[in-house]
Amino acid sequence: MSRTDAILKRLLALHPKLIDLSLVRMLRLLDDMGRPQDRLPPVIHVAGTNGKGSTIAYLRAFLEAAGKTVHVYNSPHLVRFNERIRLAGKLVSTRQLNEALEACEEINAGKTITFFEITTAAAFKLFAEVPADYLLLEVGMGGDFDSTNVVEHPLGTIITPVALDHQSYLGNTISLIANSKAGILKRGSPAVVGRQTEEGLASIDAQARKLGVTPFVAGSDFDGYAQNGRLVYQDDQGLLDLPPPALIGPHQFENAALAIAAARHFKLPLSEAHLAVGLRQVTWPARLTPLKGKLRDLLPQNQELWLDGGHNAHGAAALEAALAEMNRARPAPLVLIMGMMNTREPADFLGPFKGEVKKVFALSIPGEANAHSAKTIATAARAAGFDASPKRSVISALQAAAEIPKARVVICGSLYLAGDVLHKNGTTPV
Repeated sequence: MSRTDAILKRLLALHPKLIDLSLVRMLRLLDDMGRPQDRLPPVIHVAGTNGKGSTIAYLRAFLEAAGKTVHVYNSPHLVRFNERIRLAGKLVSTRQLNEALEACEEINAGKTITFFEITTAAAFKLFAEVPADYLLLEVGMGGDFDSTNVVEHPLGTIITPVALDHQSYLGNTISLIANSKAGILKRGSPAVVGRQTEEGLASIDAQARKLGVTPFVAGSDFDGYAQNGRLVYQDDQGLLDLPPPALIGPHQFENAALAIAAARHFKLPLSEAHLAVGLRQVTWPARLTPLKGKLRDLLPQNQELWLDGGHNAHGAAALEAALAEMNRARPAPLVLIMGMMNTREPADFLGPFKGEVKKVFALSIPGEANAHSAKTIATAARAAGFDASPKRSVISALQAAAEIPKARVVICGSLYLAGDVLHKNGTTPV
């Protein structure tokens, strides 16, 4: 076991629950640390159900194209915990990470605190100590009681599209979930809001009115869409004709437009040229990315292999739309290799793919006690009308997929599965 893994294992033992939404423990630890959250560079705080990571990836690409240094906080990681913390453009070194985690562990002195809270505190310590121009801060879950929601005066806040997810923690309606996400809004900080359902937007608007905030909303205040292979963006400042985003799928045009809206509404020092460069150079692993390497080599040359971390019904709909677009350009039998956490229903994820999938191969996610078994996923898929069977490993699933001529093979259903696949493939995000 590495030193980092040993530290993380100790931190996991500090609270009996993995998730316990509250700010009390977090604020207590940060106070004992000297309030590093008050010494951060300008913060852009991002909440929402889907598209948070992609929106942050675009903003990072825009700012770096302009020569700015950017801290980033994302979760979960795919392969290494270091991926959660990017300091001035580079993933945190193992030495820096270990020192920050151990410092927080010592200050916490064995008091009850969740894993996400204490590791987020370590991130704040690093963000306060290392100079940068901006911090792009992603919420872990929800918003109002999320551990990241301790920055009193962010430069701006973003709420990406809200959908049903984490209902056992955030509520079982879009309205309740949106209300939680809107907890990141702050008086005096401008807010940009992605495309929402009517009830989701009503909840966000209600919270915004209490704070005297007027959200800048997709579909009414700004819009972005694909036109003749380009990204067309427009708001009250005018129209931009930009290159298409490097990230794949129709939904990425909306994610990119949301990031552009934030850049303009928050008055970031970005030109149209910076936006164009960022759109071409943006990267975000396991978001409908082609997989190359030793796992790809298990398939014949006339097949495709893709990896996507979408894990709920909304993410599945975005994935289906992207794959349907691919199929119109080059028809191919669609094979899904999927694993899921047991907080999601396999049938909900598979719903958008009805009538489009040749075969589903189900997996248990290695090392994840809270994952559905391969048998459970396969049974649910068959009940929903899919030809499905369980497989022991991603390798055996790929070997079975190799028997389907000219197939388009997509590994999907969970970021945890995506991380395991990247690890097995020898691919480490940088």
